[in-house]
Amino acid sequence: MAYLNKIMLMGNLGKDAEVRLTQNNKKRVSFSLATTRRFRNPNTGEMQDDTAWHNVVAWDKLAERIEKLGIKKGTPLFVEGRVSYRQWNDPQTGQKHNVTEILMDNFEFLAPRHNYGGDSSDAGGEYVASNPPPPTVSEQDDLPF
Repeated sequence: MAYLNKIMLMGNLGKDAEVRLTQNNKKRVSFSLATTRRFRNPNTGEMQDDTAWHNVVAWDKLAERIEKLGIKKGTPLFVEGRVSYRQWNDPQTGQKHNVTEILMDNFEFLAPRHNYGGDSSDAGGEYVASNPPPPTVSEQDDLPF
């Protein structure tokens, strides 16, 4: 049996990308990504937004790329990766913490970079990813469900 842990999100950065170096000099970039689901309230008929916040983490070369681009709060981004769950204990209080993170494999800008900043001298164009973009599905494709 095959297993799959894959997530694709489209949203806006909730804060500037934060760059850190681990004790082993590995680069780590993290940021929050907001995704919003719009729906009609069944009781009132009014449109409402339900926003979810995701902790996104990139490592090594992908982290360096994000750092170079200077991705800022509000940047619309497509993120592809996998879900990771981890626990850690606070050494001062002994309290256990649970963390859910999206470990990013690649990303794509969803708007021209001049709309939100970033390093315009970067030769990579508007699309930046470590892997090819996911295939698109048209309405004419024959889907198995």
